[in-house]
Amino acid sequence: MIKKLSQLLLLLSLCSCSIIAPAGLTTGNQAPDFTLPGSLAGEDFTFHLQEALKQGPVVVYFYPKAFTSGCTVEAHEFAEASDDFAALGARVVGVSTDDIATLHEFSVEECRNKFAVLADPAGEVVHAYDAKLKGMNIADRISYVIAPTGEILYVHQTMEPKSHIAESLRVIKEWRAAQGQ
Repeated sequence: MIKKLSQLLLLLSLCSCSIIAPAGLTTGNQAPDFTLPGSLAGEDFTFHLQEALKQGPVVVYFYPKAFTSGCTVEAHEFAEASDDFAALGARVVGVSTDDIATLHEFSVEECRNKFAVLADPAGEVVHAYDAKLKGMNIADRISYVIAPTGEILYVHQTMEPKSHIAESLRVIKEWRAAQGQ
């Protein structure tokens, strides 16, 4: 019980501070394909990366735990910027090891029905993206901007939640400009 409590306290403190560490996948790598269940506006949703990439770039952002301070801030910021991402033809999805019931609530309350959050309770996609928070069974805070070809355009890893949105938008705008779009 004390071990679980100390892990929870560590998690809560990590969700609001800044830690920078290199991600395992880097710019230029092919993003691992995946399919996960999720929630969009509180409803069941199935996300398949390859299908989503047919419509444009995708931001896959990993976050530690729904309803924690930093993760809530990040969800709010992505929700506020959702029209900006859509205007660029990009889609945003969040991934955590939370269960689907938790994500149904999180998608409505914190994501404000604007984007899907995906459940990876076994951590398989978290592992494939080398996005596990060291020493814990949860995701780290990492955002991947993925081109329609599946190429990773950008990786942003820091526990500071707000920078993920601005950096992802910047990269997508630059990529669009380079495509002549």
